[in-house]
Amino acid sequence: MNSVPRRLRRLVVTRAGERCEYYRLAQVGQEATFHIDHILPVADGGESVAANLALACVSCSLRKEARRTVRDPDTRRYVTIFNPRTDRWSEHFRWEGTVMIGLTPNARGTIELLKLNRPRILAIRQEEMARGRHPPVE
Repeated sequence: MNSVPRRLRRLVVTRAGERCEYYRLAQVGQEATFHIDHILPVADGGESVAANLALACVSCSLRKEARRTVRDPDTRRYVTIFNPRTDRWSEHFRWEGTVMIGLTPNARGTIELLKLNRPRILAIRQEEMARGRHPPVE
């Protein structure tokens, strides 16, 4: 197992603003502690270094698994999953209320893979909106 040292974990959490880097959900108010995700999976040679780590809610982490690519639902071509270290969130996604819209093939594929517009997530975003935490400020 490739564990992430506590100090590096704190850096990742702080850098992410304590939000899932895939769909910007705040850790505050969530029961489960967010995961440290290896963007390039350990199985593919990914290391536990800041440039390869992202903060991910449990749902995103478990759905992503060790994947690096996903199909864009529009073109059916394989594309890389959104990379929080190299891709700028606002260039790939936008909000329409509580619905996350993919602006690029990578974003559309990531939304589909991680099921980022499923009913439960929309309900969570609605509650976050009522609490003033959605949409997140970039």
